Amino acid sequence: MTAQKIVVVGAGICGLSSAIWLRRAGHDVTLIDKDAPGAGASYGNAGLLAEWGIVPISGPGIAWTGLKYLASRDAPLSIQWGQLPRLAPWLAQFLRNSTDARTREISAALSHLLHDSVDQHRALTRGTLADKWIASSDFGWAYADRTAFENDAYTWQLRRNAGYVPEVIDGPAVQEVEPMLGPATKCLVQLKGSGHIVNPGAYMADLAKVLRDEGGTYRRAEMRDVTMRDGRIAEIITDQGPLLCDVAVLAAGIWSEPLARKLGIKVPLVAERGFHLEFKNPSQAPRTPLMMTGGKFAVNPMAQGLRCAGMVELGGTSPKLSRGPLELLRRNVARMFPDLEYDSVDEWMGYRPSTPDSLPMIGQMRASGVFAAFGHQHIGLTGGPKTGRWVADMIAGQSNAQLAAFDANRFG
Repeated sequence: MTAQKIVVVGAGICGLSSAIWLRRAGHDVTLIDKDAPGAGASYGNAGLLAEWGIVPISGPGIAWTGLKYLASRDAPLSIQWGQLPRLAPWLAQFLRNSTDARTREISAALSHLLHDSVDQHRALTRGTLADKWIASSDFGWAYADRTAFENDAYTWQLRRNAGYVPEVIDGPAVQEVEPMLGPATKCLVQLKGSGHIVNPGAYMADLAKVLRDEGGTYRRAEMRDVTMRDGRIAEIITDQGPLLCDVAVLAAGIWSEPLARKLGIKVPLVAERGFHLEFKNPSQAPRTPLMMTGGKFAVNPMAQGLRCAGMVELGGTSPKLSRGPLELLRRNVARMFPDLEYDSVDEWMGYRPSTPDSLPMIGQMRASGVFAAFGHQHIGLTGGPKTGRWVADMIAGQSNAQLAAFDANRFG
C-alpha cells in the first residue's frame, strides 16, 4: 500500500484512534484540533466502555415518553425551545427510527461496533503509556425495585439477544453487594466483564503522546475551509495555514456538521447537551460503575473524583451553562446517595454529536477523499478505537458489507 499524506480533523477519541491506526499503517499523519486533545465530549463523558450500550434512545413508545419527560422538571430530557424550528426535521427522522423493527436493526449494528470495546482499547494502547488508564470492571444498573426492572423488559430483551445476560439482586442484598446505594434502590442488575476509563482527560492527552511517539504530528489548529480538486480533497485550510493532503478524516464531533457543509455535504447532526458533576474527595465510591436508572445518570469512580454524568438537553452549541439539568443531577445524586460527602464539586457541560438513527457516520463522504468518523451520540468513547481501525481499513481499500448501517452517505 502506498503511503498517503492524511490530515485528521478532531482530537477526540475517534480522531486520536483514527490517527494512531493510520500512522501504524505507514501513512504521514497530521492530527489537528482547535483545542487540546479530548477537550470536548471525549473528556466529559461517564468514562464507561459500554459494550452493552446497544439500545438506541429511540425505540417503541419514545414519542409518548418524550412528551412526559418534557412536561416534568424532574425528567432527564429537556429541550431549548428556541431551537425547536431547527430541531424539528431531525426529530421527525428520529421518530421514524422508533419502530420495533428499526430499533432491532439499529441495536444489531451497535452490537457490531461495541461488542469488543475493551479489547479494542487494549489493542490501541498495548505497550504504550496510555494503557494504564483502562480498567476492567463489572457494571450495574440500580432500579427502584424489581417491578421497575421488569418494566424495562424490552431493553433487556435486546441486550439478551446480543448475549448480555444479567444477574438480578433484590431487597437488602442490594446494599450488601453495593453499600453506597441508599434505600431508594431495592434492585440491582449486574453484568460481568466490562471496563471503564479511570481518567478520560489524561487518557486523551496520553493518546496524543502515543501518536507523536509513533511518528505522527499533532497541531493546535482550527479547520477553516478546504480546497477540492476534481471533486477530491487536496488541502485543509486552517487558521495556522494550509495543510496539503491526499485524504482527510473528519472526526470533530458536533463540529463536524458545519465542516461537512464546506464539502457541500449536509448531515443531520444535532447537539445533545450532556452534563457531569465530579465530586472531589468523596466519602463513598461504588465498587463498580453504575447506571442509576431512575435519574438516568452514570456513576464512575475516577482517579480525580466521583463522576456522575448524564442528562439530555436538545439544543444548540452555545457555551452558556444550563442550570436546570445540573440542578436536577444534583438532586438525583443526593436522593440516590444520601450519605455522600465531599470537599467540592466541578460542573461540566458538553455536546454529544447525535444522528437521528443513533448510529455514527463512518466512511467516505461521496467520492471526496474525506472519511467521516463522527456522530457517536452516547457511545463515542466505547466505539472510538474500533471506528478508527475501520477508517484506517477503508482508506487502505478494504470494504466490509457489515458496515453499511454506518454509511456516511445514508442521509443523502
